[in-house]
Amino acid sequence: MSPMGLISKGSKMYSILHFKCPRCQEGDLYPTATFSFRKPFDMYKECPVCGQSYEPEPGFYYGAMFISYIITGWFSLAVVAFFRWGLHWSLLHSFLMLFVIGGLLFVYFYRLSRAIWLTMNVRYEPDWKQQEKSAAS
Repeated sequence: MSPMGLISKGSKMYSILHFKCPRCQEGDLYPTATFSFRKPFDMYKECPVCGQSYEPEPGFYYGAMFISYIITGWFSLAVVAFFRWGLHWSLLHSFLMLFVIGGLLFVYFYRLSRAIWLTMNVRYEPDWKQQEKSAAS
């Protein structure tokens, strides 16, 4: 598979990186832009296109917390290591830069972890429109 095939429509990475519904890959997960600090934690209850529930059960996103923890932990190690050993900054300045960068990216990490968790649990259905028509008949 080509590298572009990994992020093309129909792949899980497409849903995750574009913050799209994992079922139809057309509807947005969030009403605001990716790096928006206006209503950063608001998420649609369901897909505006196919109607897929984004919260199938209470506490569904509990698992996303662990994904966020893993992403943030590795990111923090990489940032501090880069500034400490790559640029030879002091440990204090490396951690200060981590707090600045982390403060700017916390909304992105929050949304990314939710997108990963939802995509892990919902399958892409390219023919969802036909399935709904046949179910309604």
